[in-house]
Amino acid sequence: MSSLQILAFVSGLAGLGATIGATVSNEWRATSRASSVITATWVLQGLWNNCAGNAIGALHCRPHHTILQLEGYIQACRGLMIAAICLGFFGSIFALIGMKCTKIGGSDQNKAKIACLAGVNFILSGLCSLSACSLYAHRITTEFFDPMYMAQKYELGAALFIGWSGSILCILGGIMLCFSISCSFTKSHSQTKYIYNGAASRSHISSYVRGQAKTVNQSPPPQYSNSSRTQHFDKNAYV
Repeated sequence: MSSLQILAFVSGLAGLGATIGATVSNEWRATSRASSVITATWVLQGLWNNCAGNAIGALHCRPHHTILQLEGYIQACRGLMIAAICLGFFGSIFALIGMKCTKIGGSDQNKAKIACLAGVNFILSGLCSLSACSLYAHRITTEFFDPMYMAQKYELGAALFIGWSGSILCILGGIMLCFSISCSFTKSHSQTKYIYNGAASRSHISSYVRGQAKTVNQSPPPQYSNSSRTQHFDKNAYV
């Protein structure tokens, strides 16, 4: 199960990296690059900055002016992505401590508990990232397909796909980590039960042999009655 734990750790770590990349990215939503053929400019927006680029490659970004006047879904996505990063970070630390191939963490039972906690952190991190990206994408698609929405319409940015892939990796890593712990517990329990039953059967056999020997050794010697002795003596006396 060590190989499965290593695979789970790598998956969770890759998911954490993708979550961080999606959080700091400025391409959560973007205007179509084919909307203006002459100037070939487009607008990118992220959780922290608004950017404008052109075909030459120049990109100018400025942060959001204020936090309190931001729309509610942007603030919610910020909080969810920060929570996903924190949970993924602690999940990576706990997974590194709780894996069987490491020398830290104490006994096997303590390492199993720490690894299980790491799996839960990875799963929660993936769910937070998945919720944030899905909420932002829902807002974009709602505005894009709304015929009454007259403001600038945007399309899905690359950061959303990066966040979705990172959330899936985190969830898979957490599930594999918890599955490896449950399998190791089941295997160790079955081995302990088998050894216990074998020891009990051997102790039962040895106690039976000792009891049988004790009964044989403690059997009283045969006693002859007075009549048999008398008859034997009389027979010799006549001879």
